[in-house]
Amino acid sequence: MPKNENIIIKGAKVHNLKNINVEIPRNKLVVITGLSGSGKSSLAFDTIYAEGQRRYAESFSAYARQFLGMMDKPDVDQIDGLSPTISIDQRTLTNNPRSTVGTMSEIYDYLRLLYTRVGTPYCTHCGAKVKKEKIPLKISDDEDRKTNNKYIEIFVCSRCKERFPKIETRLFSFNSPYGACPSCKGLGTKLDVDIDLIIPNKNLSILEGGIQPWTKFFSNQQNYWKQLKDIAQKYKFSLDVPIKDMKTKDLQIILYGDPLKDEDGFKGVVDILQEKYQKTDSNFLRTELEKYMKESLCSLCHGKRLNKEALNVKIGKNSISDIADKNLIDIKKWFEKLNLNKEEEKFSKQIIKEALKRLDSLIDIGLGYLTLNRSSITLSGGEAQRIRIANQINSLLTNVIYILDEPSIGLHPRDIEKLINTLKKLRDANNTVIVVEHEEELMKAADYIIDVGPGAGVNGGEIIFKGSYKQILKNKKSLTGRYLNGELKVSQKTNYHKGSGKNIEIIGAKEHNLKNINVKFPLGKFICITGVSGSGKSTLIIDILGKLLAKLFYRAKAHPGKHKEIKGIKNINKVIRIDQSPIGKTPRSNPATYTGVFTHIRNLFTSLPESKLKGYDAGFFSFNVDGGRCPVCSGEGYTKVEMQFLNDVYVECEACHGKRYNENALEIFYKGKNIADILAMSVEEAMMFFNDISSIYDKLKILNDVGLGYLPLGQSATTLSGGESQRIKLATELSKRSTGKTFYILDEPTTGLHFDDIKKLLNVLNQLVDKGNTVLVIEHNLDVIAQSDWIIDLGPDGGEKGGELIFSGTPKEIVKNKKSYTGKYLKEKNKKG
Repeated sequence: MPKNENIIIKGAKVHNLKNINVEIPRNKLVVITGLSGSGKSSLAFDTIYAEGQRRYAESFSAYARQFLGMMDKPDVDQIDGLSPTISIDQRTLTNNPRSTVGTMSEIYDYLRLLYTRVGTPYCTHCGAKVKKEKIPLKISDDEDRKTNNKYIEIFVCSRCKERFPKIETRLFSFNSPYGACPSCKGLGTKLDVDIDLIIPNKNLSILEGGIQPWTKFFSNQQNYWKQLKDIAQKYKFSLDVPIKDMKTKDLQIILYGDPLKDEDGFKGVVDILQEKYQKTDSNFLRTELEKYMKESLCSLCHGKRLNKEALNVKIGKNSISDIADKNLIDIKKWFEKLNLNKEEEKFSKQIIKEALKRLDSLIDIGLGYLTLNRSSITLSGGEAQRIRIANQINSLLTNVIYILDEPSIGLHPRDIEKLINTLKKLRDANNTVIVVEHEEELMKAADYIIDVGPGAGVNGGEIIFKGSYKQILKNKKSLTGRYLNGELKVSQKTNYHKGSGKNIEIIGAKEHNLKNINVKFPLGKFICITGVSGSGKSTLIIDILGKLLAKLFYRAKAHPGKHKEIKGIKNINKVIRIDQSPIGKTPRSNPATYTGVFTHIRNLFTSLPESKLKGYDAGFFSFNVDGGRCPVCSGEGYTKVEMQFLNDVYVECEACHGKRYNENALEIFYKGKNIADILAMSVEEAMMFFNDISSIYDKLKILNDVGLGYLPLGQSATTLSGGESQRIKLATELSKRSTGKTFYILDEPTTGLHFDDIKKLLNVLNQLVDKGNTVLVIEHNLDVIAQSDWIIDLGPDGGEKGGELIFSGTPKEIVKNKKSYTGKYLKEKNKKG
């Protein structure tokens, strides 16, 4: 363990950090705050965590260390007092559909052990209790012709004498062939061809291409068309009438084949697509086929993932799947009320203790509404991060440096206190907890605050303040402190949008935990959807409204969640959902390419006299095609090194040194800058540089208006945060012409934003509403909620105790509502001023 009481950093120059020196107290809860792009993450993740990982890797064998030269050392003169570092960020834990909350937290593993030890099997045929019996096993020895009698245990139904397999832990694993449902292979769902997706336009006939995937996937088309005409002649129906006018029985033949078919007979389009999907090894073909498929519950296990033998082992009246379907709070109650005999208690005491310990950690951090069978793919970044925090609580590690990226994201103010208590538990186990955060309550709870600034990008990278919460309130240089002490305010909205007087209304929403609710969305207003974690906000807005509008306007594949009907669609003519998914999956994508401003920049370079003289077109200045891009890294600026036992490492290209272009392209200059110099500029710098070219300046100004002035134009999409990606998408939409009847949906747009950045965001969102559009945000930030025109509050709690419409109205009205947690916290905020 390091002897230093502090982590001592000297001469940190990573990204925009200006050769800073800072001491961070060990075994404390430390918050690093500041404007977006000020250098917080550069200090926490790219300096402290990166150096901690590099030193950890140095402990590997000589064989492994041969790769360490490829791992960049952070640009810092010295770091002392460093112990092992663990990063807990907001990445989704896995893309594996087999991963669930139960498997991630290990609680399901303890459930499997419990059911193996004390579960009672029942007959899958008659339902009678199955009993354990010993039967002799005869083993013949051919050398001396002697027979030895041994016994094996089997389970036999006393009523119908059916035999069943021995109960083992693998019987309850949906990731094992021994326990998985044989139909869905343990996934709980199946992908089936969706008729609406393969026939999107029933006004077309089959000969006019009414069955969309036909031309793509039928390799022997000539032969198939002959079969098609033969089958039509055989059953006397036409292929030249609109599909909507075909008789049901005739269309069924096209879809599912000749009802009298033999092996060589006519196969229907559905059967052929399903067969291709099951047999292909091509990821590309599978992805293409999935465009015509929908996910549905497995008809055999009904989503329970396990085979019938596993589901017929019970404790009391519950199968293991019944327990996995409960939320964590109810599972805890079930464990506590288990009625076991002395022998069963002896076998299960430690199992129950370990399971309860893990349940408590998840409940304490505000995740009690989750179920064990919840797929990890459906978790938000914040939920995934909080599960990882809970896992660390149970790991019992000490003398570790934990670095967390905005753990408050996705949490209602009511749940912030639970998070704070969990972080304090990590700290109290003799660990250092460093949190990059903007949440005021977390700053109040911190032992130490570091404020980075004063601005963002080139204007940031300095330590503006370090000390306690009380001290930052008195610091005049700290922008954060001036917001915290009330000298500066996010917004003082006095005029609310009146709206158009029209609504969109969802009737009978009952997906997941929604309790058959009716919800009106007044158009032409800035609307906030609020409620505690797990109350049903995302289900209502993303799974029902968002998917429904996307399907109606853009024929999207996704199926909306359960609801009776939706009214008022005619009152809007466009829907834009702006989420936090990456703007690209490779280093090639960046803010300049995504917003389209790079097209104008390339056109400018193409128009220069020297480019014309040499015959350089716009493609020559693209790093996505051959021409002017670097031939070694193919325009990426980096080369990927696969590390096997570590994450892949991206190393700066030795030929172009990260510039992406070859020497010919870099010899073309505009105002003394080449194309690589332009990509290295921040949005704010580029605005000044191109202030006389409106086609470029206007797009850059919008990026600046949403708080991204610090962002380099060429920053790789893979390094952008979810909040930054969302604001780039917002800026791209803002640069398009508004219809005045557009419906915008944003999921927590304040993610990663400082108070000052939220002020900028609110200005932009209100400008959209000023033009007659509707802006709908899922949000927990009280400053944003207070400035909205209309609030829809769900609750009262999460999971099964949520899903009700608690309130619908103005911010002034919600503070009077005693049922609303949001109203309670908003009222407290208003009192503080």
